[in-house]
Amino acid sequence: MQQTKPDPTSDPASLVHAGGVVGGLAVGGCLTWNVSNVGAVADPLADAYGVSLAAIGLLTTALFVTHLLVQLPAGRAADRYGARIVALAAIGAGLVGNGILLVDDFYPLAVLGRLVVGLGSGAAFVSGLDLVRAGGGGPRLQGLYGGATMTGGGLALMIVPPLTDATSWRAPYWSAALLAVAAAVPTLLATGLPRIGHARNLVLRDRHLLPLGALQAATFGLAVIAGNWAVPLLERRGASSAAAGVAAGLILFAGIVTRPYGGVLAAGRRRRKLVALSLVGMATGATLLALADAYALDVTGSLVLGLAAGLPFAVLFAAAQRMRPDAPGAAIALVNACGVLTILVGTPLAGLAFALPGDGALAFAAIAVLAAFSLLALRRATV
Repeated sequence: MQQTKPDPTSDPASLVHAGGVVGGLAVGGCLTWNVSNVGAVADPLADAYGVSLAAIGLLTTALFVTHLLVQLPAGRAADRYGARIVALAAIGAGLVGNGILLVDDFYPLAVLGRLVVGLGSGAAFVSGLDLVRAGGGGPRLQGLYGGATMTGGGLALMIVPPLTDATSWRAPYWSAALLAVAAAVPTLLATGLPRIGHARNLVLRDRHLLPLGALQAATFGLAVIAGNWAVPLLERRGASSAAAGVAAGLILFAGIVTRPYGGVLAAGRRRRKLVALSLVGMATGATLLALADAYALDVTGSLVLGLAAGLPFAVLFAAAQRMRPDAPGAAIALVNACGVLTILVGTPLAGLAFALPGDGALAFAAIAVLAAFSLLALRRATV
């Protein structure tokens, strides 16, 4: 039976179900650890598996393939059965996948494990955000959720390397499994949340969501691509690996601040200006990275790009939920899938630029152009 849901555009304290909000934050923050835990220790894993760094990179690709494929099914299931059920299934997939990874240092087994983990991380993003929504969390709390997802991946970059040095190559996997268990506790307690039931129409047929998806691709998608390739770009300019890592890390870590702040601003009336500011900021930051000939300018470009990329998160997803109150989970999934697809396609394409003149600068020039060009999508978007 279809039940009434809270208004997704506001989050007054009287409507907020703490269990749903805490459970959603835990699911999003804990399971996104899996997105960057392998890349953080690529060299030790390459030694353990006896493969190249490129093969270790494929472990992250494997995760994103199933992460993308599960988005819409997870969103539809969250609408029909409730976000809590999907979140628990996502936690289960994370546990099973990391359990497979812990069995042996056999590379094909690792690929299988990462494919399973991707099902968990993809369903976790959708169900975590929908848990916050179902708990009455509007743009402010959804912006906080966006910051939590960035924090999970960012902390993995900081914590997994020393943890691996202190223990073994299995550290990325058992730490992820422990976090999945930690996320299960508040999720199990998040009972009594409303669910939608059946959507009137499939969201894939809703063309009004596509401009929001394009904006998610231009902000989240392009920022992840930039973060992946900023380190080799700066290293080719003479920066040390540590210095390049600090600058590149700003692209992702800055979003921890601006995603929640964007959620606060999303409750106002200047949402369109906020998204426009984000796109202009991303274009400016990417341009600095493409043209800079000094490390200080590279750092500035990374910081500007990262801060700008985080601002529209809550605006876009709150708009998608308002647009499809009959299928908010599926709407969340479709918009985010556009960003994930951009990462899957754009990351290897950006890598090709390092074989061309400029040692990768052309990739960041392309990111700047695409961010600026996305202002056209903003004209068609209902935010």
